[in-house]
Amino acid sequence: MKSKDILIVEDDKGITRVLELEFKHEGYTYDIAYDGKEGLEKFQNGQYGLILLDLMLPEVSGMEVCRKVRKMSSIPIIMLTARRDITDKVIGLDLGADDYVTKPFEMEELLARIRAGLRRGKAETGELKLLGLADLSINVLTREVIKQGNHIDLTKTEYDLLEYLLQNKGLVLTRDQIIEHVWGYDFVGDSNILDVYVRYLRNKIDYPYKTKLILTVRGVGYTLKE
Repeated sequence: MKSKDILIVEDDKGITRVLELEFKHEGYTYDIAYDGKEGLEKFQNGQYGLILLDLMLPEVSGMEVCRKVRKMSSIPIIMLTARRDITDKVIGLDLGADDYVTKPFEMEELLARIRAGLRRGKAETGELKLLGLADLSINVLTREVIKQGNHIDLTKTEYDLLEYLLQNKGLVLTRDQIIEHVWGYDFVGDSNILDVYVRYLRNKIDYPYKTKLILTVRGVGYTLKE
């Protein structure tokens, strides 16, 4: 089963709709559960990088979900709740939650906490690993991107595309290969999305610098080389 970035366990459909739109824009993959029982079932049957967990849930409470998940896994858990009571926060953290965000929340703050949680989860799975070419380097565990000493902020999809190109630097990758790896074999959208994200990447790692690394191979695809 293909792993996904985030498991959202939230019963407020208005909030889940907002999260869906933001996560799609950022390129995150996710599943949604609308009660605690469903959340536990999806966690046990899937693979995720992080859980975004509401405190007040039907069927099984968020606290109980957190307690049960933590017995099985060290997956990062961010509690999401309308409660501002410090006691709830302490209990949630004591049960094993990694972070705590109260509603209403600023989306940029939540996304930053999610990025940090995903980095922590990946950092626990292995040794530090770097990929690089010329004056560009990335840390595949922390997802940090540096060019000429400058830290470059990328969305998840931009990063996934760059990492795949770096893993295969010097090789010409076809459009189909790239789309299948970055967006999934079952992607049915417009194939021009690849050109759009290559343009986004070039705007961040090529055009502001003297060294240009992303090359178009007409009629085939793209490659990364000096």
